[in-house]
Amino acid sequence: MKIFISFLQSQIQHPIAAYSFWEYYIKNGIEEFGANWVECKDIDWAKGLVQQSEEEFSAWKTSSWEKAISYLKENPVDLFLSYLYPEQVDSSAIAEIQKMGTPCVNFFCDHVRMFKKVPKEFAIFDLNWVPEYKAIKFYRDAQLAYIYLPMPMWVEQKYRTIADEETDQIVFIGSKDIQRHLFFEQLSQQVGTSKIDIYGSGWIDETQGTVGPIFSTMDKLKNQINFLSKHGICSFYHKLKHKSYHPAISETLSTLLRGKPSFDDYVRITRESAITLGINRYPSFNFPMHQPDTYSRLRDIEAPMLGACYLTEYTEGLEDLYDLDQEILTYQQIDDFLDKSKMLAQDKQRRTNLRTAGQQKALNQLNISSSLQQIINVLNGQDRK
Repeated sequence: MKIFISFLQSQIQHPIAAYSFWEYYIKNGIEEFGANWVECKDIDWAKGLVQQSEEEFSAWKTSSWEKAISYLKENPVDLFLSYLYPEQVDSSAIAEIQKMGTPCVNFFCDHVRMFKKVPKEFAIFDLNWVPEYKAIKFYRDAQLAYIYLPMPMWVEQKYRTIADEETDQIVFIGSKDIQRHLFFEQLSQQVGTSKIDIYGSGWIDETQGTVGPIFSTMDKLKNQINFLSKHGICSFYHKLKHKSYHPAISETLSTLLRGKPSFDDYVRITRESAITLGINRYPSFNFPMHQPDTYSRLRDIEAPMLGACYLTEYTEGLEDLYDLDQEILTYQQIDDFLDKSKMLAQDKQRRTNLRTAGQQKALNQLNISSSLQQIINVLNGQDRK
């Protein structure tokens, strides 16, 4: 089987949120499945997410899809598999690929964070790969073809056993955002500076974010009108409240910050920490600052797959992935987290059992090979347009 991939590949590093790992995971996952992946190296898919003028974006989009169509005409494939944001989708190009007899499947993992319903651009796909439980309703309401599957994650063979060593630390690895900041401020006030390490970008050097474009007054007004039209007055109110709220990192919390780890350190820390912490709340103008929503993240697949003793924030859908008592543990509030982390810290056998069971579930059932097979099964069983 030959699969053409459009998974944010790029030959250069763009000043946007981390994205290169998706290419790494999907390529290795496809190979492990026993299929072949192909790509058009002349296309910089990630560039479509870079802040640029309308003219520059339009030129990128036209050029990219022309190259994709040309490549696929000369190199027929069995499946077009993409990770495209709505604005990157060219419906006429997708339709042309479908006319070649190639089914098109799009993965997208930020429905809940970004939208209140399915973007109309996703309707063109033969199947939508949906990893968020809360986004299922979007697709049902829109009556669009979807398949609910885990985030695509792959790890090397050498990491598919439990680590030989274990530290006594509770660890979180993830970039700084306002919801994580507020969580750790509350937590640090209760536990002080003992045995919690926070790794990731933006925590120590808060200037690590990308520099955005400079907007004119008219551009700002247009953006505000577009936001109101898309999200409504309630979200606009939350946006104004959020933008005016920029708490500084407290002295207590600053003692827990460790900076951004290298890839090798990232893997080692996840595997060897006594407890790896997950946080599933996220910033959104659709919710009040202190009543955030949650959804399951890539970390919920990645940490168990690497053999972590994983304690993550509960969100709907986790019970579809794991036994929440035997394979991972979840918490709902700070006090619940403190109770369960204390229990785990005192029970090495329980930690070992969670590591083993969680890793086996993730490796054997929540892997890319399983997801691809389910996608193929659905495509083979449904009517083609």
